[in-house]
This record gives sequence, structure tokens and C-alpha cells, in this order.
Amino acid sequence: MLISIDPASPQPLADQVAASVRAALAGGTAAPGDRLPSARNVAATLGINLHTVLRGYQQLRDEGLVELRRGRAAVITDNADRLRLRLAEAAEEFARAALHTGASEEEALAAARAAWKTLSR
Repeated sequence: MLISIDPASPQPLADQVAASVRAALAGGTAAPGDRLPSARNVAATLGINLHTVLRGYQQLRDEGLVELRRGRAAVITDNADRLRLRLAEAAEEFARAALHTGASEEEALAAARAAWKTLSR
């Protein structure tokens, strides 16, 4: 799994690490049972502090998405499937609302992008 960050983003690096894993789960490139790369490896690859990566992993643990095993690995839990299901349900609800208002696909996607930009600041 590739974990990425944007050093120019105002979002804290630990939050970006956690968001990168969540995005992999939502996109299906990571699944329950998968191991996350070691925090030490991620820190070295991204050129950030080890504790920053660990804070990101701890966020995922607190959300129930990752099980941290000291000295072993961070493993994605079965709860990760729930994240993917929630995203799919939210997308379906949004699509229904957009169709109900008569919005075109382009208008709906533009509205979603605008909301994304507002919330991700």
C-alpha cells in the first residue's frame, strides 16, 4: 500500500497519513487482513518523523480500522469493510438526492467537488 502526503497542505501530516489509508480502504486497494507498511519505513520513505506516522496509525486504531501489534505490524481490521459500505451508502444517497433535484451528472459531481474542497481545508 502506498501512503502519500502533501507537505504543502495545511492538513497535519498525521491526519494525511490516516486519510491516505482510509482512501485506500474506500477505493478497494487495501482490505481487511492487509498489513500496513511499518511506521519506520513510511517515515523514512516520506521523510517525516516516525511519531507523526504513529499518530496517524493511532487515529486509525481509535477508529477501529487498524489493529496495532507492538513490534509486529498494523493490520487492517474487519471494520474497514464497514467504512467502504458507509461510503457506498452515502454516495447512493447523494446520487438519489441529485436525481430528485433534477441535477445533471456534471452538476452533481461539481457540487460534490465543491463540498469536498470546503471540507478538506
